[in-house]
Amino acid sequence: MFCVNFTVDQIRAIMDKKANIRNMSVIAHVDHGKSTLTDSLVCKAGIIASARAGETRFTDTRKDEQERCITIKSTAISLFYELSDNDLNFIKQSKDGSGFLINLIDSPGHVDFSSEVTAALRVTDGALVVVDCVSGVCVQTETVLRQAIAERIKPVLMMNKMDRALLELQLEPEELYQTFQRIVENVNVIISTYGEGESGPMGNIMIDPVLGTVGFGSGLHGWAFTLKQFAEMYVAKFAAKGEGQLGPAERARKVEDMMKKLWGDRYFDPANGKFSKSATNADGKKLPRTFCQLILDPIFKVFDAIMNFKKEETGKHMITLGCPKLLYKPFLFCP
Repeated sequence: MFCVNFTVDQIRAIMDKKANIRNMSVIAHVDHGKSTLTDSLVCKAGIIASARAGETRFTDTRKDEQERCITIKSTAISLFYELSDNDLNFIKQSKDGSGFLINLIDSPGHVDFSSEVTAALRVTDGALVVVDCVSGVCVQTETVLRQAIAERIKPVLMMNKMDRALLELQLEPEELYQTFQRIVENVNVIISTYGEGESGPMGNIMIDPVLGTVGFGSGLHGWAFTLKQFAEMYVAKFAAKGEGQLGPAERARKVEDMMKKLWGDRYFDPANGKFSKSATNADGKKLPRTFCQLILDPIFKVFDAIMNFKKEETGKHMITLGCPKLLYKPFLFCP
């Protein structure tokens, strides 16, 4: 059993708050996980049960789509989300309250249905570009990005299928970071090729994890993150160690500063708990990259505990990451 997280009255009321309405298209190369990711978002809104998320293909409503496991027609769905105060502080645009109406359109990824992508983009004001982090940027990824830019739609990137990178390829943290970095660079090359630059009507639309325009996760397993989530967690930990209670403005500033330290050539010295721009410490010892040490390492530990059926360790790691609710996800302890 599950409970829908919104009522018809809530949806109707928020329709009058134009500042709190977002229209998004989900675009990608075929089989990069658009519909599976959409399932997880629909689950988060409480429309389908979490046990079925990732397998229901909720937006594939036609019989031939279900049989062939491919999206043929663009399908729209309205979702209601209520954001926390921390998330609201991160939004620079005008807003009216904490509730947001997300009109999401799942579009086809096959090249034969490009017209459906164009139709979806013309009624939305943002595009979520999904990329399989194992396959990387593919031909249709470039095509849908070009279509989005032509329609003057700002893209954000979602690195999907992280579970494949960890379980199938068994990449080391540094190798996975380099994979992510390469995908970000490839997407930005496409944007710079077809975009109009900062002087254009959309301004700078280059994606950057530091700005929160890149997400990482697994649509099948129902989890994802941006640098912002980890930055908030570490800012809270450092504040608890001696910086004291932070006001909303100061907290937001520190979170943005921490996000800059979690990506790129920034390193962390566990000996003194300080960040560095140098890859080695004073003794010449190689330092771990902050993204690997502070973000990927905890995730790798969770996966290792799950795959080796270490339930107690899994619980500890999930609580450390601030995700205790995911302990009840069915995939965590499948035999």
